[in-house]
Amino acid sequence: MQRPKRNVTAIGDGSPLHLTHDGLKQLEDKRDRLARAMPALIAETQRTAAYGDRSDNAEYKQAKGALRHANIQVMTVMEQLNRAVLIPEGKNVSGVVQLGSTVTVESESGKKKTFQILGSHETNPGAGRISNQSPLGAALIGKKIGEIVKIKLPSGVQTYRILEAH
Repeated sequence: MQRPKRNVTAIGDGSPLHLTHDGLKQLEDKRDRLARAMPALIAETQRTAAYGDRSDNAEYKQAKGALRHANIQVMTVMEQLNRAVLIPEGKNVSGVVQLGSTVTVESESGKKKTFQILGSHETNPGAGRISNQSPLGAALIGKKIGEIVKIKLPSGVQTYRILEAH
């Protein structure tokens, strides 16, 4: 059975990349760092290419690999920047959970948890930053204070009541 060829030029799926201002700045900083590194990588590739036969030139292969890796990173970051959509800053006074909202929920057992709902690129569940695409984040989006959300997890159904949303 023959494997289908992978499209190595496809970087993203074209969907919006929701970012905070800090997330956008980090992505722009990464782009700038990569741009500053490229001339040295190109020079090293050219220098090692001058050693002769490239088929047996390990230094050239390593330099070329580093340059290729950097080029892929640049294309990825540029594609992400093209898809970037800023999450509005400021306090959410509507009480409706949306991207950027900080939400406090209470579980059936009475345990309270606070989460900030962000795009998947900036999540850190351990720090209380969850994705709008996670089961809980997706269930909370569009809901209001006082509403109940139920989430199906492998361990069973979890129920939460929204206490605060701002």
